[in-house]
Amino acid sequence: MIGFDASQRTINLSTRSTTYQMKIDDTGVLLHTYYSQKLRGGDLSRLICPEDRGFSPNPDEVGKNRTWSLDTQPQEYSSSGVGDFRMPSLEADLADGSHTADFRYVRHTISEGKYALEGLPAFYGEGVTAQTLTVELRDRCSGLVLELLYGVLEEYDMITRSVRVRNDSSAPVRLTKVASACLDFPVGDHDFITLGGAYAREREPVRAALTQGIHTAGSVRGSSSHQQNPFLVLCDKDTTEDAGRCWGMALVYSGNFQASVEYTQFHETRMTMGIHPFHFSWLLQPGETFTAPEAAMVFSARGLGYMSQMFHRAIRLNLCRGPWKDARRPILINNWEATLFNFDADKICSIAQAASKVGVEMMVMDDGWFGQRNDDFGGLGDWNVNQEKLPGGLAPLAQRIHDLGMKFGIWVEPEMVNENSDLYRAHPDWAFQVPGRPLTRGRYQLVLDLTRTEVKEYVLNNLRAMLRSADISYVKWDMNRSLTDVWSAGLPAERQGEVYHRFVLAVYEILEALHQEFPHLLIEGCSGGGGRFDCGMLYYTPQIWCSDNTDAADRLRIQYGTSFCYPCSSMGAHVSAVPNGLTHRATPLHTRGVVAAAGTFGYELDLNEMTAEELEEVAHQIAAFRTYWDVVMRGDYYRLTSPFRQEDSYCAWMHVTADKSRAVVGLVQTQRHANPVRPLLRLKGLDPDRDYKVNGVVYGGDELMYAGLALPFLDQYQAVQYQIEAV
Repeated sequence: MIGFDASQRTINLSTRSTTYQMKIDDTGVLLHTYYSQKLRGGDLSRLICPEDRGFSPNPDEVGKNRTWSLDTQPQEYSSSGVGDFRMPSLEADLADGSHTADFRYVRHTISEGKYALEGLPAFYGEGVTAQTLTVELRDRCSGLVLELLYGVLEEYDMITRSVRVRNDSSAPVRLTKVASACLDFPVGDHDFITLGGAYAREREPVRAALTQGIHTAGSVRGSSSHQQNPFLVLCDKDTTEDAGRCWGMALVYSGNFQASVEYTQFHETRMTMGIHPFHFSWLLQPGETFTAPEAAMVFSARGLGYMSQMFHRAIRLNLCRGPWKDARRPILINNWEATLFNFDADKICSIAQAASKVGVEMMVMDDGWFGQRNDDFGGLGDWNVNQEKLPGGLAPLAQRIHDLGMKFGIWVEPEMVNENSDLYRAHPDWAFQVPGRPLTRGRYQLVLDLTRTEVKEYVLNNLRAMLRSADISYVKWDMNRSLTDVWSAGLPAERQGEVYHRFVLAVYEILEALHQEFPHLLIEGCSGGGGRFDCGMLYYTPQIWCSDNTDAADRLRIQYGTSFCYPCSSMGAHVSAVPNGLTHRATPLHTRGVVAAAGTFGYELDLNEMTAEELEEVAHQIAAFRTYWDVVMRGDYYRLTSPFRQEDSYCAWMHVTADKSRAVVGLVQTQRHANPVRPLLRLKGLDPDRDYKVNGVVYGGDELMYAGLALPFLDQYQAVQYQIEAV
């Protein structure tokens, strides 16, 4: 998979379908020469055609050769201050006050298996064919050393990247930007795709043509955010779901990030991704090393759909961990939308009892069970049980739930504190606050300074105590505000630029401790829904609440966009009551079930308020999901239509097992017109040489994919679901 041609001085990284090549130039610059379809061989540096370009400086070692300039050379990790005026990969304040960085090749090593990153989430190589390339580069003047890390996961057509920066000088260096990956294209005319949105409208795909300049998506909120996602696609203009070239890049990180594409004066393209330089700095003492988060890349010559499928497989099998990563998750019911803060033990048990009768497997008690938590103005930080609501604590309630044959889960928000709490009254300095400035609140709560050891230990010890106090199978971990007033009493002034990153590292440290101590605990990530939906969190939490918006019509858009990178097994999705609390829209119960079944599947309502007919429908949904959950969770996902296309009157998707023996199709009528045209739905991913049974009728796989299914006329927001089996 990784080979070195000494005669050409090229290093080739090969996956099942791709080749990635770099070359050690005569000057020691590590050039990037190719990343696309798999090749048998060749030195692709021949595609780099140096020209004498005005205002593109030339380094000293090339003498009078005015055609060689870093400003036009495609590089593996771009320099700063020495003639390349495009986006730099690394920026640093050196001891002499300069900011120049010019890294040259020293050595490289190739090893079996996939590298790991200490204290950071990363894809792992267990169970698949994996190799690691480590390339050492050095700046001869500053003493800074880079280790460029490349991991090859052959089966997924995935190449991962990270960077270690080591200070080999005798003076401290302040890093102000460290990109995790840089990817140069010598020539090209591309589109780029980002996942934008807002609270309750997360991860909406935005596709635009590259124009000269820098195009950036990012977050400075302290988390990956609802508004942008740490995922970026570059693609040819004619790339579709099923054909064309595309390059996807995802950051395995949950904090401030920046994903940028620069289109230059000479139609070169540069992609970079990493920690956002906003308020970032890292003081690197002599001998110390800084490690950047991992970036994961997938190239597809078979369109956006194949790219997504490779990310899905890799995330599900080689990023998520623990016994739940590939297992059916319990079908749960959550009380939040049914009760908000207004509940007690009897109310929770009433909801659970009704749910147990139709086959729900787990009761999750949401916000409001602790401290003086009767509204969102108080209680956060006090993780002692509210005895008025839950007499005797968690254990008696958990036992009552278990007596119904169900598991018990609970909600927490460990990173936050309210001013109206015992914790804040005892330790007001434990919350982020800039000295001398008034507080900035979000949801009337503050953020705990987890960069301080005593605060981190308080949070972890409270979580341990909670989990040991009762038989708890599941935790929903929430984060309901962005970071502001980011200043830590635990760090000196010259290190305040480290706080954002240290906060994320502390969250990871707590989650890792829970993973090690409670290996069978299922944790679902959440941040006001999908405000922290990223590969970093999926390393610790195999599913994430996709959005606080549970409206089935809106969820079509949210889950569609999420699927560009993230697998359906990671998408927390529930059937909720109507009219929906956010959109005030009423959609049929069957439709809500079909949409939720494209994710982890659960319920967010009080079944006691349902009619007998509705309860029968819920029981049918649950029984059906148990028969095809593995198709949804483990199968390949196909986006058949887009809910964002105005000309499409319905949204459809399907899952197909790896052996193409089974499939599940979901479809929702999103628009209804008078005297409509009879719609046809062409399926994907089946075996054209096999026959399949659909609703009792046998069709050829070729028929279903090339001719299609004639769909019934549906009213707006009605849905159909097809379970397909090979015969």
